[in-house]
Parts: sequence; structure tokens; C-alpha cells
Amino acid sequence: MTPQKQKQSLETSSLLQDLLKEQNDLTAVERFSKSKEAGSLPDQAKYYQELIPLSTPDKGEQYGFEVDLDACTGCKACVSACHNLNGLDEKETWRSVGHLTGGSDKNPALFTVTTACHHCLDPACLTGCPTQAYFKDPKTGIVKHLDDQCFGCKYCTLTCPYEVPQYNPRLGIVRKCDMCQDRLTSGEAPACVQACPNQAIEIKIVKQKEVMENAESKSFLPLAPDPQKTYPTTNYKTSSPFPKNLLPQDYYSIKKSHSHLPLVFMLVLTQLSIGVFTMKWISNFLLQNSLSEKYSFLFTALTFFLGQLAMAASLFHLGRPLYAFRAVIGLKTSWLSREIVAMTIFSFLTFSYALCFCLNQWTSFVILKSAFNHLETLTVLCGLAALGTSVMVYRATKRDSWDTSFTAWKFYLTAFVTGSSFFLLLLDFFSFYNSEIFFNLGQTRKFLLLAILGGILLKLSIESLILSHLKNRHLNPLKRSALLLIGELKNVFKTRICCALVGGIGIPGILFLMEDSIQIFTLLLGSASFILILVGELLERYLFFTSEGSDKMPGGFS
Repeated sequence: MTPQKQKQSLETSSLLQDLLKEQNDLTAVERFSKSKEAGSLPDQAKYYQELIPLSTPDKGEQYGFEVDLDACTGCKACVSACHNLNGLDEKETWRSVGHLTGGSDKNPALFTVTTACHHCLDPACLTGCPTQAYFKDPKTGIVKHLDDQCFGCKYCTLTCPYEVPQYNPRLGIVRKCDMCQDRLTSGEAPACVQACPNQAIEIKIVKQKEVMENAESKSFLPLAPDPQKTYPTTNYKTSSPFPKNLLPQDYYSIKKSHSHLPLVFMLVLTQLSIGVFTMKWISNFLLQNSLSEKYSFLFTALTFFLGQLAMAASLFHLGRPLYAFRAVIGLKTSWLSREIVAMTIFSFLTFSYALCFCLNQWTSFVILKSAFNHLETLTVLCGLAALGTSVMVYRATKRDSWDTSFTAWKFYLTAFVTGSSFFLLLLDFFSFYNSEIFFNLGQTRKFLLLAILGGILLKLSIESLILSHLKNRHLNPLKRSALLLIGELKNVFKTRICCALVGGIGIPGILFLMEDSIQIFTLLLGSASFILILVGELLERYLFFTSEGSDKMPGGFS
């Protein structure tokens, strides 16, 4: 045999060996068929014992998903199985599928990522829930949602960095994956595990200490939310190294977030209520310009009314408002519960303050002025503390756009600016019927006009700082927010700026220069200024929610 023929024979033999080896490596369907024929699987494959632990977790351990990125093909059988077994609504899903792409033209990389609840060691949904509708099983580590306890505030959809809790508008509650705990208890695999034809999803026992150690290196998934926020227990494995340029397929897709309109009105109205009462207190104690009891009562009554209006607006954000009384259950861990309690105390104190005026006016019961002053100071301090809890409600979510000191500046400045503007409008309104007020409180009017001018300038400066992130080369969450403000939300952003410039700078500047203006003219300009400032603050709070652009899992649930 010539050397050339011998070489061809060896190549043919090698090819046959490769084909025989490939033939022995059965596909998922063929493996299933062989197992079925051998009788090693029960009818309809009710469970795969090799894909779930045969023992329960010990101390310091818990259950966790393990996803083989090499085996996942993106068929979404896991999504369908989860949907069908749990009886989810048409647009409701507890598991999503996304992609990671990268590599080079010669060596492209594509990984399919299936994701559900990560049953974190420190679940933010649990600690933030005001009704304690979440429960982490101490034996298995599974984070369960208690549907009957939930009143649909949707706060967990903000605190969870992985967008796991899904709001069901038909039921008015949030629901999520519970790892099919009832099936695991019976020795059966969860729906997603059983449905995967490539066995890409398994349930493993993970050591909690290792989860925390792994989170230190932030090796969870490329550009996924920081695992140190909640310590997710899902393990994504692959035999292939991740390319350095691996990105979620939707990484450059920038979309506005949910507007949460009831919260927009609730936040601005509560801050307006606290701001008005605070500016009245400043007028009394710092400027030594006290209003008569009649006008003080009207101011206080309006403050109380605004607070109740804000509370009413917040009810529209609840899926089951009849269960709003449960909001205080999570007082120990939830900033939302603390905010509700603080706002309720502030409303009670403003009501008590107004009631004291009524007792003085209409009964023989006399309350000393010092008692009035102490009660007023206590109400102001409580209002400012309530504002602080509102700030923490959003900072506690650890979202990049909200977890900064700028959130506090925005909220307190909204109270300062809207409170000053509304207080000035009320003074001008009362002056229209009693001209003595206009002249006696001239110093207060100047102070309020300067407060509006300074507050708006400072607030616009803080809001514009987000645009500085446009210079960043890296597309981080803050740059996404900036891109939204000059892109999809640019018309709202421009309108907000115009309202602030005209209502908060232009008109107050005119009123400050025209000291001896006609009272009706002053009243009309003051009304226009307040309306524009209020509209501007509502738009700013709308942008606060819609321009939020935190990192998310590939594909995500939105």
C-alpha cells in the first residue's frame, strides 16, 4: 500500500470513529426514550431524582437553582411548564430567558440564561415588605410569598434587584416562584427542572458561606445586579470561559420604567403638606410674624387636608386597598411601614393642632400659647422625620439612581419650594380680604420669595447633575437615566424645566421687584407661580420613577 493510500485509510478510520462516538452521544429526546424503554422512569416522567437532592439541607445550607449555560438552548420549555403548573395568567411569568453575547468574529460566544427567583440569603423582598407577606423557610432556604397576606403595594418589585416579584392586576397581589416546594417535599422536581429537555436546570444544596464568598468577587453573571445586595443562591455554570466583552443581548436597550402615578401624587402632596406647616412655623418663630388664630387655623386645616389627600392618592397604588391597615405589620424591618406610621402621626398632630384652635375659639377651655408653640414645634419635627422615612423608602431599594444623597435633597427641597409657594399664595389670598396682612407680613413675603428662588435654583442644579454622566464611556445605570432624559423622556424633562424657570424664578423675581403691586395682580401671579411649581414638581417625581435605569438580569421580566 502506497503512503498516500495508507494516509487516506487512516483518515477514513478516524472519521468512522468520530461518527460512532457521536452516535453513542444520544440527544435529550433519545436519552429520554431509552430510559423510558428500560422502565427506569415512571409514567409521564413525574420526577427526575437525579436532578434534585436526595437529602434535605443541613445547618448553614439551603436549596438553590443550578443552571448549565452550555446545556440551555432557550427553548423556554421551563417557562411554559412553570406557567401551566402554577396556573399563571396570560401575561404573568415567574421565569424568563435571555441571552449573553460577546466574543469575536472568529470565536463568537452566545449563552442562553434562564432565570427565576434566586431565593437569596438576604432577600430584599422580605425585609422591605410592609405586611410581612414573605417567608424564608429556615430548613430549605426557599423564599415563599404569602398571597393572603399581600395587599399589592408592589414595593417588593422595587426592592428586588432581579425583578422577580410579579404584580397580578387581576388578583391585586404580587406573586413569585417558590421552587415548587410542594413537589420538592414529595420528592418530585420543580416544573422547570422536569420540563427542560437538556437537563439544564437542577436543584442543588448550596453552602451559605460559599454563596457569600462568591458574592465578594461579583462573579454571579456578567453585568447582572450586584450579588452583594441580596446574595442570590442560583449558580450559573459553564465549561467555556466568559469572553471579556460578554454583555446581555438587551444591554443597550434603554426603556423608561413604570411611572407609579399614585406614588407621584402621594409624595408631592405629603411634601407640600409638611412644607406649608414648616414655613408657617418658620414665619412664627424665626421672623416673629404670627398670624391671627383665625388664619392659623385655616393654614393648619389646609395642611391636614393635603395630608389626607396624599393618603387617599396612595390607596390607588394598592391592589387590595381594603387591607391597607396591614401596612404597619412590617414596622421592624420595612421603611415603607415606618413611612406610613410617621405620616399618620404627622396627620394626627396637625389635626390636634387645629382642634386646639377650635377649643380656644368655641369653648371656655383655654390652651396656653406656650402649649400651642410646643405642639407646633413637635408637629414640624415629626413632619421632617416623616420626610426622612420617605427618602429611606427609596434609598433602601439600593437602586443606583435612588441610593444617593440627591434623593434626600430632592424630597426636602420639594417640601421647601412647594411649601413656600403655597404659603405665599395663602398670604396673598387672605390679604385680598384683609389688606393689613399684606403690609404687616411684608418681611415674610420677601423671605418666601427668596426661598422659592433659591430653592428652585438649587433643585434644578441637583437635577441637572445626572446629565454629567453622559460623558461616561461605560453605560452604567446613571448614564441610562441621563440618556432617557434626553431621549424618550425629553419632552417631559423640558416641560419640567420650563415650569420651574417660569413659576419658580421668573414670577417670584417679578413679585420681589414689585413691592407695591396691586393685590389682585399679586394674587394672580402668585397663583400662576404655585400652579407651575406644583406641576413642575409632579413632573420631576414622574421622571424620578421613569428614568430609573438599574442593571437587570439578561432578558429580564419587563
